[in-house]
Amino acid sequence: MQPYPGPGGKWQISTQGGTEPAWNSNGRELFYRSGDKMMAVDIATQPSFTAGKPRVLFEGRYVPSPATALNYDVSPDGQRFLMLKPSEQEASAPTQINVVLNWFEELKRRAPAGKKP
Repeated sequence: MQPYPGPGGKWQISTQGGTEPAWNSNGRELFYRSGDKMMAVDIATQPSFTAGKPRVLFEGRYVPSPATALNYDVSPDGQRFLMLKPSEQEASAPTQINVVLNWFEELKRRAPAGKKP
């Protein structure tokens, strides 16, 4: 971690590497992934920068993020996470594709505009 736009020092937050960092909305906690573990570190900036010891929040197999974006989100209170789990089935090509024609016409017929249930 380092201040942006600087100047300032650099601090290593993780002890065993990490990816996909995200701040708690309170600005005092940093979340990141380390393999199958979701980690959290307490951060203080006043009177000077300090980072607490990383701790494991939970562990599980979740879909990794692409290189440019997070694949999870944190609730505003920092207590809940939304993550993607891999499918229970082995990843394979679809064996069937359903194509629905004129679906909008069917929708208009079943739920005409202006009518309330």
